[in-house]
Amino acid sequence: MSKKYLFTSESVGEGHPDKLCDQVSDAILDEYLKQDPDCHVACETFACQSLILVGGEFSSRKPGVYVDVQQVVRRVVEKIGYNNPAYGLDYNSVAVVNMLHNQSPEISQGVDGTGLDEYKGQQGAGDQGIMFGFACRETPELMPATLMYAHKLVQKAAELRHSGEIKWFRPDSKSQVTIEYEDHKPVRIDAVVVSQQHDENITHDEIEKTIIEKVIKPVLEPTGLLDSNTKYYINPTGAFSIGGPVGDTGLTGRKIIVDTYGGMGRHGGGCFSGKDPSKVDRSAAYMARYIAKNIVAADLAERAEVQLSYAIGVPHPVSIMVETFGTAKVAEEKLEAAVEKVFDCTPSGIVNTLKLKQPIYEKTAAYGHFGRQGFPWENTDKVEALLAAVK
Repeated sequence: MSKKYLFTSESVGEGHPDKLCDQVSDAILDEYLKQDPDCHVACETFACQSLILVGGEFSSRKPGVYVDVQQVVRRVVEKIGYNNPAYGLDYNSVAVVNMLHNQSPEISQGVDGTGLDEYKGQQGAGDQGIMFGFACRETPELMPATLMYAHKLVQKAAELRHSGEIKWFRPDSKSQVTIEYEDHKPVRIDAVVVSQQHDENITHDEIEKTIIEKVIKPVLEPTGLLDSNTKYYINPTGAFSIGGPVGDTGLTGRKIIVDTYGGMGRHGGGCFSGKDPSKVDRSAAYMARYIAKNIVAADLAERAEVQLSYAIGVPHPVSIMVETFGTAKVAEEKLEAAVEKVFDCTPSGIVNTLKLKQPIYEKTAAYGHFGRQGFPWENTDKVEALLAAVK
């Protein structure tokens, strides 16, 4: 018997206060990595009204490493589009407080391989934790359709704003897409929610018409999933002129489901932004996605979820799990054995495989860390190796 159900994912735009904080944290990380690829950084950002506070830890063995946090924050705020005092946050006048300090040497010794004799000389995990990766055949990106479409809606709104085509769009935005599934396959879009910050004195009718015609239809009509029964909820409160950190406080790491799989795949709990790749919260989640995507790309399963787990200071994963939800073409035990053979899941192996010591992280901090080209963990270059390993 076929099973029908509704599933929903949300996204937020680059001007959302939490996403603003993610981008600041990752921009600061990138600046440190440009000067010292081996540095350790854990950077958190808080935004409220016209104040942005940056805190956290960093360490570097390279002398002279310095990041102008004030300059980085103002650049990110301007790039996003907070360039008008009427928005409540303006890159020229924002107050920036820098509370970054040196990392604890007790944490550093476990990561650097100077801790317990058993692991001397080997890079250990920066913390304990569990990380998940997911892939499915719903979209060309091998990602959940609900999340990819939600991302594309806020991306389209940002494009229209940056190009000047719609001058009354402001930076903050949110989206949500509900899809009706039958036997785990998308069959129609049931509902679309878009909340777009706007200038004052724009009528709700104009907002609704513009967003449906200029944002929703160009993005979603090509999917063939819109129909006459699709419901649209545009700025459901009626007005959204007050947004960004003036409307809602922002904090790094509060949009982890937006960052990953929109709720369709599990999440270990740790956020990504502001963390250098020695932190397995980030690097192992990227590796888990890389593994899951290659499993699906190799046609070894229709859907795949990979879990990796670690202990602080220990240089190898505590466990590796592959779940295919009954869609595997080979036994899952065989898949797990192939994964262990093909992928080096030690912290140093992950960093080397995915080339994670590059300053690439600011680009990850809006519109999702997965399903976007240009990131090493989206490559499907292990398909042949996986196929050979399961034979």
